[in-house]
Amino acid sequence: MAITAAGLEDYDPAARPVPALTPAELTARVGQEIGVSDWIDITQSQVDAFGVATHDMNYIHVNPERTRADTPLPGTIAHGFLTLSLVSQMGYQVMPMVKGAVGGLNYGIDKARFTAPVPVGSRLRGRLTLADVQPRGTSGLVIAYDVVVELEGQEVADGGRPVLTARWLTHVTLGGV
Repeated sequence: MAITAAGLEDYDPAARPVPALTPAELTARVGQEIGVSDWIDITQSQVDAFGVATHDMNYIHVNPERTRADTPLPGTIAHGFLTLSLVSQMGYQVMPMVKGAVGGLNYGIDKARFTAPVPVGSRLRGRLTLADVQPRGTSGLVIAYDVVVELEGQEVADGGRPVLTARWLTHVTLGGV
């Protein structure tokens, strides 16, 4: 890790403590859950900063008192897009590296649904299932993950409802195995 000029700590994706699989090994795991991320705290300061960054200062996100007074919500909730943006951190923790890869990028979201509010003060984690692996050109792969984001205390495995479901795509450039 290094500290940037802005004082931020960066990290090297190749240093993640996850398995490294060949493209064939990865393809063989399609349909399998590949991991569950750590819990991520949702704080009011985090929600406020996201609101500032995205110019979405809707009171249900940034004003707990008004939210309690004017809505049936018990307090502020995270932006849906904040929840979606956390998927990259969740995936970073559990997605396998691809042997022979020389680079990888977020390729997009095929489908995302915000299925329940995320109260400020709650904790989230992601469950990732490898959904598909497709060749892209002569030296790339598009890898699809089905992501389920759940609230602590309402885990999907225990019958809880997810707060987000998404199909997330990544692109990996291969340089030799």
